Formats: sequence, C-alpha cells, structure tokens
Amino acid sequence: MTASDCFVSGEVDGERRFHVPIHVRWRDLDAYGHVNNATLFTLLEEARIAAFWRDPSGELDPARPLAVVGATGEVDTITLIAGHQIEYLAPIEHGGGPLDVQMWVSRLGAASAEVSYDICSPHGQRPHVRYASARSAIVFVDRASNRPRRITDDERAAWAPFVGPARPMRADRRDA
Repeated sequence: MTASDCFVSGEVDGERRFHVPIHVRWRDLDAYGHVNNATLFTLLEEARIAAFWRDPSGELDPARPLAVVGATGEVDTITLIAGHQIEYLAPIEHGGGPLDVQMWVSRLGAASAEVSYDICSPHGQRPHVRYASARSAIVFVDRASNRPRRITDDERAAWAPFVGPARPMRADRRDA
C-alpha cells in the first residue's frame, strides 16, 4: 500500500472518511478460513499508521491529510492506545482485493482522540459489505515527561474536517 492508494471521500455529503486499502494475508486467517478476530486489530493498526503517521522525512503529504503526527526517529510525541472497541458483523475471507478501511475522528479531546473505523469489502465491489466497525482511543504523550500532552492546533486543524459521530454499537446500548 502506498499513499497514492489512500483517498478521501465525503466532501459533498459531509460524511468525510479517509480510506486505506489493507490487504489480507494468508497468515491473517484462522482454521475456519477467515480473518482471526484478534488479527483484525493488527489490520486496524496498519490502517491507523498509514492515516495518521507523518512521513519519516517530516514532509506533509496532501494525499494523507490526517498524517500530522511524527512517528519515527526522535519524535517529541508518542501515541498510546488507551482502548479498543470492535463489533464483528461478517467473516472476512482471503481474496477479492484489499479491504477498504474507512476512518474518521469521532471525538477530539484535550490530549486524546477517538478514531472510528468501518472495515468494508474492497472499494467499488458490489455488494458492499461492512465486516466490522471499531473505535480506538488514542492518547498523545510527551516523550520527555511521559505525560499526556495537548493536541496541537495543527493536529486539530488537520483532523477537524474528519470529525463525525461514532457508529453506534451494541455495547453502547448495554452501557446506556
């Protein structure tokens, strides 16, 4: 997957999403021939890195408008996952092209953000299938102090166009 494989949708209808194509590998499958439930977290991590981590050169990439967080070398900020929530809707099998991982920011806090995902059949494939929906709570931590740090104005500006409501999940109804 390259940056040119990623794209943005929803500029017209307001449901702005960042799409990252993620290939399913043979090693991702379990004995039943579909993506193992725990492996799906690794696929989400790959999509999150492609979407949010800035190029190692430090240059901003217009094809990746969310990628404003430094991630390699001597960066000032580290990103930590505070929690994940996932809802499996249909088994994912190998083949048929890369999964279309659609991402948006469902909450922007002072020092954290929640990223939402829809894991779907390959872009343009019919019928369209949503295999799973997920959320990740991400905390931004100052490397020197090892304490949470505030989201910067540049980060907030880059992510604001992608802010939208989280997809309701069954667990939300139980918590209410």
